[in-house]
Amino acid sequence: MSDLHLNDLTTAGSSTSLSYRDAGVDIDAGDQLVQNIRPFAKRTLRPEVLTGIGGFGALFEISKKYHNPVLVSGTDGVGTKLKLAFQLNRHDSIGIDLVAMSVNDILVLGAEPLFFLDYFACGKLDVDIATQVVGGIAGGCEQAGCALIGGETAEMPDMYPAGEYDLAGFAVGVVEKAQIIDGKTIQPGDVIIGLASSGAHSNGYSLIRKIIDNKETDLNRDFDGKSLGEVLMTPTRIYAKSLLSLMELLPVKGMAHITGGGLVENLPRILPEPISAVLHKGAWTMPPIFHWLQQQGNVSEAEMLRVFNCGVGMAVIVSADQADAAIHHLNSMGETVWRIGEITERVSSQPVVSVL
Repeated sequence: MSDLHLNDLTTAGSSTSLSYRDAGVDIDAGDQLVQNIRPFAKRTLRPEVLTGIGGFGALFEISKKYHNPVLVSGTDGVGTKLKLAFQLNRHDSIGIDLVAMSVNDILVLGAEPLFFLDYFACGKLDVDIATQVVGGIAGGCEQAGCALIGGETAEMPDMYPAGEYDLAGFAVGVVEKAQIIDGKTIQPGDVIIGLASSGAHSNGYSLIRKIIDNKETDLNRDFDGKSLGEVLMTPTRIYAKSLLSLMELLPVKGMAHITGGGLVENLPRILPEPISAVLHKGAWTMPPIFHWLQQQGNVSEAEMLRVFNCGVGMAVIVSADQADAAIHHLNSMGETVWRIGEITERVSSQPVVSVL
């Protein structure tokens, strides 16, 4: 969101005077974008922010409420969900996905999201589209409670097809060192709680697009009262405020952001040896879009569980005596929550995660 990449052009040996605009880079458009997004960034400000956007760097002061702070960082993109955004000419919510993918990742370590930076790259800058994208990024930051503190807009002729762009994001959070959540205290008997996803989030879209293309599916067709395209573009749910509130209430032993790899590949990332997780597939509700994708693509159940979140966007592990309180609190925060499984001792022939 700061300056465009301004690489000098040389005209040695030529009598023609060239400008950067002649080379395909519109500095004025970049300046206009910065002006357009200032109000968005202002809405996300936190007291710790010491500088506004537009400088060479951003300054952020760590709150004195932390005695032994540890910074937690994460970076991600939104994958080929961008292809659907281009196809549908819908750019107002993809920025929420961008924030969610990084913020939810650092959240599982117990970190409070502090600030976010974005990288927007295109061949030719369309100020209106870029403004919509950054407006979504700011909206995601508001949901997460973090500041949109800066970023970069890169206009690079011939690097991207007309009308397309790429996005990446970077989130930084902080956690008290003694309160880092690393899964080390997880033990048999603990309960796994699943928080509902808002849909496919930002994972599995290469398969989603393959299914749509193979069936020549109209994205404008009705799907449960909305267009199919609208359902597939539903932004990733951001769990920051609900889970930060839960962590203040009771001890959380582990959390897993259910992204690519699904439950079966993300839960093992937080389980200590020799521990297994047993999930009960009838314990949570799989949204209709996943049933439709499975049927249209003839996708096996095992593949569905490895590719998609299948309705669970975040998994939280607590002790059995805290499970009811955790579920009640998360429900009160507006989350749809299920008790989806438990932690068991692992035997040699048992997978790390079993779905029964």
